[in-house]
Amino acid sequence: MDVDSQTTMEETILVGDDLMLGPPSPIIPPEIASHVLEGVDICDGILKNLFLCLQINDIEPFCQDEIVLYRQCAEKRDKEIRERLKDSEYKLGLSMPLEKAKERTTQLQSEVTLLERRLILASGVEGMDGFRQRWSLHGRLEDTKKRLEALNQGMAKREIENPKQECQGDVVTKKKWFFF
Repeated sequence: MDVDSQTTMEETILVGDDLMLGPPSPIIPPEIASHVLEGVDICDGILKNLFLCLQINDIEPFCQDEIVLYRQCAEKRDKEIRERLKDSEYKLGLSMPLEKAKERTTQLQSEVTLLERRLILASGVEGMDGFRQRWSLHGRLEDTKKRLEALNQGMAKREIENPKQECQGDVVTKKKWFFF
């Protein structure tokens, strides 16, 4: 094999928009945020270093290490948060009163519909602004669909395990439910 015949690898310079690869960070509903974020590294130290580097150097090519470190940390953080969101919705589907769980399902379904409509409208926006809108909306839509699916799975499992209402005459057994 001739070394001279190989194409040379060009240096890749990452810019801020390269952080937009993959889905955007998930949006966490306030009612379950404390549980979902507990113990998660939110990458704030790395982000401070990135901003400090950008402030000192004034241009991105000098901050390649900070960009790469932040991107890796953010990907890991977002993956963990998405898993926790799905687990929380699943647990809510298992433990919430049925009426409340159905209301939550309806709320998530209407949010999915709204995001789909906004995504259709954003398809008409051209340029970088349109790309950013579509990228953000698509990520939120996928996250919301997965949360809805997890909630429905939790409700379905509860119905399979407990097909009858826990009623005995006039006494109804009430379950406590928590936002996990």
